[in-house]
Amino acid sequence: MKNITKICCIGAGYVGGPTMAVIAKKCPHIKVTVVDLNVQRIDAWNDPDVANIPVYEPGLGEVVAEARGRNLFFSTDVETAIDEAEMIFISVNTPTKTYGAGKGQAADLKWIELCARQIARVAKDNKIIVEKSTLPVRTASAIKDILTHTGNGSQFQILSNPEFLAEGTAMEDLDAPDRVLIGGDSTPEGQNAVQALVDVYANWIPKERILTTNVWSSELSKLTANAFLAQRVSSINSLTELCEKTEANINEVAKAIGTDSRIGPKFLKASVGFGGSCFQKDILNLVYIAKSYGLDEVADYWEQVIIMNDHQKRRFANRIIKNLYNTVNGKKITFLGWAFKKDTNDTREAASIYVADHLLNEQADIAVFDPKVPEKQIYSDLDYLHTRGSEENKKGVTVAIDPYEACKGAHAIAVLTEWDEFKTYDWQKIYDSMLKPAKVFDGRNLLDAQKLEAIGFQVWSIGTSI
Repeated sequence: MKNITKICCIGAGYVGGPTMAVIAKKCPHIKVTVVDLNVQRIDAWNDPDVANIPVYEPGLGEVVAEARGRNLFFSTDVETAIDEAEMIFISVNTPTKTYGAGKGQAADLKWIELCARQIARVAKDNKIIVEKSTLPVRTASAIKDILTHTGNGSQFQILSNPEFLAEGTAMEDLDAPDRVLIGGDSTPEGQNAVQALVDVYANWIPKERILTTNVWSSELSKLTANAFLAQRVSSINSLTELCEKTEANINEVAKAIGTDSRIGPKFLKASVGFGGSCFQKDILNLVYIAKSYGLDEVADYWEQVIIMNDHQKRRFANRIIKNLYNTVNGKKITFLGWAFKKDTNDTREAASIYVADHLLNEQADIAVFDPKVPEKQIYSDLDYLHTRGSEENKKGVTVAIDPYEACKGAHAIAVLTEWDEFKTYDWQKIYDSMLKPAKVFDGRNLLDAQKLEAIGFQVWSIGTSI
């Protein structure tokens, strides 16, 4: 198999952009072109000032600045990029279906299919197609079906190469991953294609960390990894309520069980609930696949992880209402944080959206401050729920560009994202500007409750009896 010299990636989002930037940096001999139909997004990736690229991820700007224009290109000319490339990564959105059969659980593969049809139409020679989006098991066979029936004589090999990035640390994860997983056919052609992708990653990743499997194992491993991580979050969150009732402290419990080497400390941080584009989507996918094979007990088991997560968000919102004397009508509640976690501007499935929606139903006035999420995104997230009209959302929510301004005159502050900067604020100044009694609801156990109480705040931290 000859070495790959031209790669194209369809989709310039949170996965495609950073992944291709790192491949370009580590493989200066490979021309990497990232394409997207969204002109605004591509313009942002090409902005001379890398502070304006559309994905905020620590360290990404520097990598883009180094490789862009040398061997990393961002373009809306999808067809030319497909035509030139020997290897094509598909990294488009695969949201959960909001309509029809499988609504609310199955992945919507509309964009994947459109990609496959476009590749089939444009390709004049053999291509290796790499699934990079999070996809349900057996998507590769659907892509292959479309590509092999195009009749233009080109040969296509389909590989599954799921991403295991954690937003906020994606650049480290790409630089030194725990493992890279590549699934392909067991045929000689399939194994040649697997080797071609192994050779790309081997430019910077030790061979022993590159795992090869069949396509289906690779696809299912991705769903399973996210399901297991989400399960840990829901497991620890399920105990926060018990801790609050019994005067146990969830942080102490998490530390105690996390020191057991069989369990380990990761993903045991109690919170208002998990968010992000993958956890919920992948579990729902797993549930849907299990149900489609009649495995109802398996489906019910994994669905409980989602049920617990939804309960935690609702419980947090209800705790605020109850503590504000059972009414938040006309009361100003300040959200510190909107992103689903710190060090990212991604808001997909963020707990903040659902807590805000619940409080807006109770006629609260919400002020939001997030260091990286723009105003437009916050309104778009609320509009997407279709709970109320766009104008009503704008009336109920104001977005501040200064945290002190956001907190001024508030009845309560809710911490929804664990941004480090929140710990460094002048909390005395915030206290002085708020209505009394000034309340803080810490949905991330981020702040020092005792220090805040010494100032005069009434503090409720998730999973503690304080």
